[in-house]
Amino acid sequence: MSAVTGNKLPSRIPRGVWVLGFVSLLMDVSSEMIHSLLPLFMVGALGLSVLSVGVIEGLAEATALMVKVFSGMLSDYLGKRKGLALLGYGLAALTKPMFALAQGTGMVLAARLTDRVGKGIRGAPRDALLADITPPAVRGAAFGLRQALDTAGAFIGPLLAVGLMLLWANDFRAVFWVAVIPAALSVALLLFGVREPQGEAAPKSVNPVSRANLRRLGGAYWWVVGFGAVFTLARFSEAFLVLRAEQSGVAIAYVPLVMVLMSLVYAATAYPFGKLSDGMSHGRMLVWGLLVLIAADLVLAWDAHWAVVLLGVSLWGVHMGITQGLLLRMVADTAPADLRGTAFGFFNLMSGLAMLLASVLAGLLWQTMGAASTFYGGALISVLALGVLAWRNVKLRARNG
Repeated sequence: MSAVTGNKLPSRIPRGVWVLGFVSLLMDVSSEMIHSLLPLFMVGALGLSVLSVGVIEGLAEATALMVKVFSGMLSDYLGKRKGLALLGYGLAALTKPMFALAQGTGMVLAARLTDRVGKGIRGAPRDALLADITPPAVRGAAFGLRQALDTAGAFIGPLLAVGLMLLWANDFRAVFWVAVIPAALSVALLLFGVREPQGEAAPKSVNPVSRANLRRLGGAYWWVVGFGAVFTLARFSEAFLVLRAEQSGVAIAYVPLVMVLMSLVYAATAYPFGKLSDGMSHGRMLVWGLLVLIAADLVLAWDAHWAVVLLGVSLWGVHMGITQGLLLRMVADTAPADLRGTAFGFFNLMSGLAMLLASVLAGLLWQTMGAASTFYGGALISVLALGVLAWRNVKLRARNG
């Protein structure tokens, strides 16, 4: 689990990585304007239970992650990534008005799932495209940069939501309509600003479901997939951070600020930790990430005071900055170049199933045993993940003599 380093470090990250980052930024501005308010909208305006929120959020995220396996395979089969990414971003943009028009659970669920289908279609091809256009020596920095820009959108979106909620007297639907604009801009930027590799640099078209090609995804890759799923079990939907903040007693219009803070910390740490992964043991960085997540869970379980919640959410953001780009980089490093779409797809399929289970369990714990039990449960699973890492390290040492 050591980092892969090159003899020469390129002077800069390719332009296409920056463009993909800003495409992600704009779509996240749109999505997070909605998602930072959606738990409150579902519980307050539509009267849903917290368990229902957990089920909807879990299904939504799991749908996005599971669809990635099919779009990833298709991108390998076609030897093309951009068209599928464009389809995914376009579908997500078209679903934004559905949230503003929703009158009940059915419309919200349909909008959430359709939006996440779009995310699923674009995810694996986009990540594979980024790996295709980035030299290995700066791959960690490139994934970290895209995560940072993506997450910048994730704090700009809630910040806009807070401002508009204050300006428009808590009019959820008006805020949801404004979210349509950055989504449309994201699609336009991808359409006109990104080019796929050409000639010898272009990925080869392969049949990803052939037995011979599936065997090329070796043990190192499948370990990353398995550990990523265990890791996701410890990190349920961030909707529960919003609901925990609501318990602090602050005005509803200010609750989305917790997502602003989390995303700001995430954005500020993703690139430095991504760059660090280009020259440091990946296993050690995963341990750091789990320890920070345990600290975040314990702080959030301790008390619902506003200051305590902000501290816990900040630690959650640091954990995301350490781990999310790192896991993607580990997938890119352990998979053959022409099977990267499939590799990212399978990785996200397993993470999607884990996210569904984690979010449903989090909602069930919250509803039956209280909010603190949700975060204690997350800390316990994180400890188990640390045990998996320790077992892996012992096994590797024994194999190496």
